Amino acid sequence: MLLGIVVLGLVETLAGKPYGAAPLTNEAGEVVASPAIDPNIRTGLVLAGLVVLLLWGVYRLATPRIEPEDTPTAEMPSD
Repeated sequence: MLLGIVVLGLVETLAGKPYGAAPLTNEAGEVVASPAIDPNIRTGLVLAGLVVLLLWGVYRLATPRIEPEDTPTAEMPSD
C-alpha cells in the first residue's frame, strides 16, 4: 500500500502536472497530458496491500494465542 500511495504519489508529483488520474484533453479532444504512472497500476498495488492486510488479520484471528500461565523459574542456590 505504501508503494502504491506514497512512493508512486511522490513520483507523480515530481514528474509534474497533471496530478489527476485521468488524461487531460484539449477542446478538440486530443490528449495533451497523461499521468506518469498508470492509475490501474497504482490501484492494483493498493488493492494488493489491502488483500495482504486482510489475510494477515484473518490469520491472526484464526491462530490461538497461547500465553503461559506460570513461567517456571529455576532457583539458583547462592554460595
